[in-house]
Amino acid sequence: MRVASVAQRLTVLTADGDAGDVARLSEHRFSSDPQAVYERWDEFREWAADAVPAGESADVVIAPDTLGAPVPAPRQVFAIGLNYNDHAKESGVALPEAPPTFTKFPTCITGPHGDLLLPSGSVDWEVELVVVIGRPAHHVREEDAWEYVAGLTVGQDFSERKVQLTGPVPQFSLGKSFPGFGPIGPWLVTPDEFDNPDDLELSCTINGEEVQKARTSSMIFPVRELIARLSAVAPLLPGDLIFTGTPSGVGMARTPPRFLSPGDVVVSRIEGIGEIRQRCSA
Repeated sequence: MRVASVAQRLTVLTADGDAGDVARLSEHRFSSDPQAVYERWDEFREWAADAVPAGESADVVIAPDTLGAPVPAPRQVFAIGLNYNDHAKESGVALPEAPPTFTKFPTCITGPHGDLLLPSGSVDWEVELVVVIGRPAHHVREEDAWEYVAGLTVGQDFSERKVQLTGPVPQFSLGKSFPGFGPIGPWLVTPDEFDNPDDLELSCTINGEEVQKARTSSMIFPVRELIARLSAVAPLLPGDLIFTGTPSGVGMARTPPRFLSPGDVVVSRIEGIGEIRQRCSA
């Protein structure tokens, strides 16, 4: 199943590409608010399996400019650094023994398409798989972790490197939380849609040039381990996001460093989900 926010209304997509307004289809059993559904995710999944037949739900036309973030107002946004071997290597640091964790403040979350306002000439790109939590999760075992996942979506962890790395202590959360620095989408895809949700290709292009490409099976800490480790400390809430880390190919690690400029178009893709697209502006 795929779930989207279309014109700020909860929308379900069927296997044949139809799109239906959930409030209408459910006779208002479920709200039109895309964020509210995660509090009732198990109930929603059960309803959608029986109540959304192909061909009878097509009352919504999806266009790029109508798509919003499938999780528009998460209470917690966790982000993981250095979760791919090659990215740790290009960053010049040793492989982590535990997931380096920071937050992207929720006000940076935005939809899958639109303009990215560059606050400086030091903005970098980081394509990431984003996990959406679907149940309260506390002290979750690794072997049970996928049961707590509502779905997966595409994300970009845009990063203003000067703010991020200003000492004496780096300011990761601030440097990664400017408005628009957390686009996600184009929709949420439930784990059962994938042959193997632990092995998906992800890539990023800038103006058509491929700058990042890897598979999520290369993560140092896979999804199930991230959920177990995070939930051992902080209870995870329905609708929370986990940005799972980026592979190598970021601009900061290049010689000379390369950052985004006005007019650049950043396209981030993940196999089986889709793509998000941002055009940079001054």
